[in-house]
Amino acid sequence: MVGKYSNRVSSVPTEPAPPRQLGLDFGTTTVFDRANFYVSDANAPALALLEAWPHWPDFALLLCGPTGSGKSHLARIWADIANADIIEARDLAHTSVAAVASRGALVVENAEMIGAGEPEFFHLLNLMRERKGWLLLTAATMPDHWHLATPDLLSRLRLAPSLAIQSPNDELVRRVLLKNFADRQLVVDAGVVDYIVMRMERSFAAARIL
Repeated sequence: MVGKYSNRVSSVPTEPAPPRQLGLDFGTTTVFDRANFYVSDANAPALALLEAWPHWPDFALLLCGPTGSGKSHLARIWADIANADIIEARDLAHTSVAAVASRGALVVENAEMIGAGEPEFFHLLNLMRERKGWLLLTAATMPDHWHLATPDLLSRLRLAPSLAIQSPNDELVRRVLLKNFADRQLVVDAGVVDYIVMRMERSFAAARIL
């Protein structure tokens, strides 16, 4: 009898598996046009000078501000005006500078991340000046904090006119939150946003993380 029933599967009930919450990736669509840029005291001077192109004080401008402050948005507004190309600074080390400069107007994003591309960056500055081109650099900090190894490059960058995006007030933080929610297709009640603004750190980075 033992052999007859030894292969039977036990019918003892098992615990049901716990429910799993599925993460749905809805994606993010970031809008960088002029109509979606909120103007405040913190960014109005920078916007005014960018929109005054080509009446700039020099061929190159440096736009500085913390992460999430709207540098890339401003850069794309100017790129639309000037028909400029956009390149990340870290990519210059693997790019033909002559080809990049051929359009006559260029945005170099996150210039503080130039790294091994310093020779190409220096060549680009010289080439754009020679060709009477236009150059907009974005960075989180001023050039003295980029740990550059080329003294002449640092000297040139120190001479470039700079635009600084100031710390945001409550209304600008509120607008930044609303834009980040909208970019993620999220509709949030205004009262909820006001509640958040009153209790959060007043910074662009905090708004973006939140």
